[in-house]
Amino acid sequence: MDSKWYILQTLAGQEMKVEESLRKRLKIEEMEEFIQEILVPMEKVVEVRNGKKSVTNRKLFPGYVFVRMVLFNEERRIIEKPWYYIRSTQGITKFVGGDHPTPTPTEEVEAIKSRISDSEESERPRVDFTVGETVKINDGPFLSYDGAIEEIDPARGKLKVNINIFGRNTPVELEYWQVDKT
Repeated sequence: MDSKWYILQTLAGQEMKVEESLRKRLKIEEMEEFIQEILVPMEKVVEVRNGKKSVTNRKLFPGYVFVRMVLFNEERRIIEKPWYYIRSTQGITKFVGGDHPTPTPTEEVEAIKSRISDSEESERPRVDFTVGETVKINDGPFLSYDGAIEEIDPARGKLKVNINIFGRNTPVELEYWQVDKT
């Protein structure tokens, strides 16, 4: 029997409880042969609160849990044991695809896993910026200046912001967390 990735829809904010419940009951209900992997995709994001930089985790797909499991037999019929195991888990509303779930391509899940591992190495800002947008500087020597974003460098987590100092426009390089949207 071949395992495939399936997506479970959960109640709002219940993703972690669903994952924990599935993991806890795995051995007790002898489901290891059917369920290989459970994933709640999350990435690290940076935000500034009260002038302090903090790193938090954000769910990439709120309301969904990914499970690599054997759900169908060789005749493409649903195997009842894992089906009811998932359906009876508190917090799960349904399989994506309804009563005959469609597996998610492995390449898509691998891309998601890659994004998760990238976020472990480099922190992503909580906010997304656009060129031309006005921001207020909240840290450093240009504290409380306003400026327009000229360039965005997501790889380095930096912005080039044009601010007006003594009547002259001056480009300043800042990190994402040093500015707030106005």
